[in-house]
Amino acid sequence: MASSADFKRNTVVNNNINSVAARAHTNIALIKYWGKRDEKLYLPTSTSLSLTLDSLYTDTRVSFDNDLDKDVLYINGELQDEKSTEKVVKVINLFRCRYVADDSPYIRVESYNHVPTAAGLASSSSGFAALSFALRALFENQYLPESDSIDLMNDTELSAFARQGSGSATRSIFGGFVEWVYGTGSSDSVAVPIDDGDWDVAMILAAVSTQRKKISSTYGMKHTAETSAFYPLWKQVSEEDLRVVREGIAERDIDKIGAAMEANCMKFHATMFAANPPFTYLTARSFEIIEYVHELRDSGLSVYFTMDAGPNVKILCRKSERQEIHDKIAQRFADITLFDAASGPAPHIMRDETWDELYG
Repeated sequence: MASSADFKRNTVVNNNINSVAARAHTNIALIKYWGKRDEKLYLPTSTSLSLTLDSLYTDTRVSFDNDLDKDVLYINGELQDEKSTEKVVKVINLFRCRYVADDSPYIRVESYNHVPTAAGLASSSSGFAALSFALRALFENQYLPESDSIDLMNDTELSAFARQGSGSATRSIFGGFVEWVYGTGSSDSVAVPIDDGDWDVAMILAAVSTQRKKISSTYGMKHTAETSAFYPLWKQVSEEDLRVVREGIAERDIDKIGAAMEANCMKFHATMFAANPPFTYLTARSFEIIEYVHELRDSGLSVYFTMDAGPNVKILCRKSERQEIHDKIAQRFADITLFDAASGPAPHIMRDETWDELYG
């Protein structure tokens, strides 16, 4: 993989447009992504499907800077070390190659996460989606006027670029319900929007733990794929869960979506129990919330759970019933922080004035 130092530098082509900021939203997988068939290109072992969320997002600004001697990354105002910047540089270099801009100046990346740490949510999906969205605008503003041979990049192609920073970022290039398709290779393992989610659907995020997990998602995914007897079956049954969720979205049937989502979640975690050695991300508190979700559903509410590679529980429900469900969970689990969300939008470019008001 090329590093920033491998590219010949030039000065900014168009000093009027040397900085672009974008906002992208995180997503929660209803049908899980769990395994790579190509670790370099981040190609998945199966198709996944998610819901983009409105209240959780990352703002990222990218700027050509002639004074830099390498690409740099700031997260929430703090300069990151080279190890933490590697994936960001990888994505930047993909754009340099795509726009035949190997002489571009180094880039300053400033990212602010509005994905609460207390929710135990990774911000990589929104972070790399915002980065990719901003980089596309930056490079097209700078280099397309100079060239007749470079085509505009559509959102589908953009999702393939975001994927190489974080698999889940593929899906955050679009709003609402989104699929990240298996594909045949890098060019068509991309995101496809399914439904804008602008109907009676919402989520509640229950923060069971804010502790750093002992087993990273990357290691857990690889270990499970290599050692779990259940893993080959997981890939097969996940396709059926995906089919049912697609139907539920088309019919706007929250109960059909929720039942298949729960089934997929439990099969996903079962692959870890069957790994060698076995492991789990779930805690006793996770199971307590799961049991209470069952109680709420038995009382007549449309409410369903899912968990990713961590102990925190994400709860799918009707938007019209969300406040009632939120209040009941808050009353039962007073020590757990809850975050509400609805279907969120695709990324967008931020006005300079908005960025300055928020971040100075």
